[in-house]
Amino acid sequence: MDEVMKGRVWLFGDDISTDLLSPGAYAVEPVEVRKLHVLESVDPSFATTVRPGDILVAGVNFGCGSSRETAPENLKALGIACVVASSFARIFLRNAVAIGLPVLVCPDAPLIVDTGDEAEVDLSKGTFRNVTTGQVAQGEPLPPEMREILAAGGILATLRP
Repeated sequence: MDEVMKGRVWLFGDDISTDLLSPGAYAVEPVEVRKLHVLESVDPSFATTVRPGDILVAGVNFGCGSSRETAPENLKALGIACVVASSFARIFLRNAVAIGLPVLVCPDAPLIVDTGDEAEVDLSKGTFRNVTTGQVAQGEPLPPEMREILAAGGILATLRP
């Protein structure tokens, strides 16, 4: 995993819940089915038009609700390079890092981008840059331990001999 990622932005609002990221009706389906329903009630075209390497940007309380581990798994399966949000529900952030999905807390990120802009995220510096406009927002750099887990591809990979 690179600590600097560049990709096309998808902008969402506040309180994007795990129910929106992993609808309960598909909870027992394989990831290839589940990923087709990510955010369908917010943007019905998202799962079919998102591309590997895209960056999801959202407001406060991203990943709120139940502790569905399938929520970050679905985003990773769609190829989302990183989720940047003003704030995360604690369990979503932990689950994302545990499965190797990069995340960055950056309160002002949603204020400086629109869907379709190109952005760059630097996890070690905690910066979010709108490549399209040149605007930069400072977030909270991930601790080295979390970046190590992400670089390994998730917590399970760090436990293997």
